[in-house]
Amino acid sequence: MKILERIVLASNNKHKIKDFKEMFGKVEVLAMSDIGFYDDIEETGQTFYENALIKAKAVYEFLKDKKEKAIVIADDSGLCVTALDGRPGVYSARYAGNHDVKAARKKLLDELDGVKDRSAYYECVLVAILPRGKMISAEGKTYGHITEREYGTTDFGFDRLFFSDDLKKPFGLATDEERNSVSHRGRALAKLKALLELEKDNYK
Repeated sequence: MKILERIVLASNNKHKIKDFKEMFGKVEVLAMSDIGFYDDIEETGQTFYENALIKAKAVYEFLKDKKEKAIVIADDSGLCVTALDGRPGVYSARYAGNHDVKAARKKLLDELDGVKDRSAYYECVLVAILPRGKMISAEGKTYGHITEREYGTTDFGFDRLFFSDDLKKPFGLATDEERNSVSHRGRALAKLKALLELEKDNYK
């Protein structure tokens, strides 16, 4: 059996699916919809790790009931702003209450109006559950600050407002390759992939 053969991502987010497929190459990466999982998973955790674990467990149990095996991976990520005591954090996707990224960006700019310290970071936590039930996790962060206006045309989260310390430009003006090279998810994925390579005996 190959070290990595089949991964089910606890998400239907096209951006995330794309990131995972690029990282794992020829490995089959499936979304929740691909395995027939259509339930809404209530994210009740207070941390990125707790929410990722909730999602991973839900999909893992679904596959277990169907007697299907795969490595289940879930992530939770968001933007943490220093001046807002870490908000929006785990509520990044629901910051404006309705998954409206345009409204969320406007709310963030309004809250930071006149604020000098605009430092922030993106954080991603990944939780993987192996076929035998063992859990492993990895974390990634990328640092920068919140700009005073939007840059670019992407509608991926707060990227139009996030100036990357690594790239010296807003994520909204970066190519996919540039962003992925320093992104919080890319860094967490690299760590998780290395950990998965060490767990080959637990895949069967």
